[in-house]
Amino acid sequence: MSKKENVLKIEEERSKGGFECCGCGKWVDISDNVGTAHRNHCPHCLSSKHLDDEFSGDRASVCEGCMKPIGLTFKKEGTDKYGKERKGELMIIHECEKCGRVSINRLSADDDDGAILSLFGDSLGMEENKKNMLVGSGIDVADSGAKEDIFIRLFGKGINKF
Repeated sequence: MSKKENVLKIEEERSKGGFECCGCGKWVDISDNVGTAHRNHCPHCLSSKHLDDEFSGDRASVCEGCMKPIGLTFKKEGTDKYGKERKGELMIIHECEKCGRVSINRLSADDDDGAILSLFGDSLGMEENKKNMLVGSGIDVADSGAKEDIFIRLFGKGINKF
């Protein structure tokens, strides 16, 4: 499928008000109120469709495979004045079932918290060779030390505040 055909398909999905998830088959409403301009993942199972090629929103991929969520990471936001890396927003790590491409995708306001926490469990149980591959491509998988930050980003308070 060409980029033009992808764009036409996205416009068709927008006119329908959503799309069917490639992962769980549920209907996903498209809304401007979910915290991201390029909604392409399911808020229920967090699966996505491989639409982007070079950058988020370019809709230039011809693959169209199902991007399965495999873990969580934090967007890199540079370093503070002491040289410590700042953690940005919490992101989903996706891997395309068709071509193997890996990318990160920002969460949306309506994403299921339980699905996100389950995905954190997947991060903790990820095989070392997969983690090493991701680190080699610049993606640090969230580990057990990230639990507090994940809870703060999801719920506005740390795990011990519940």
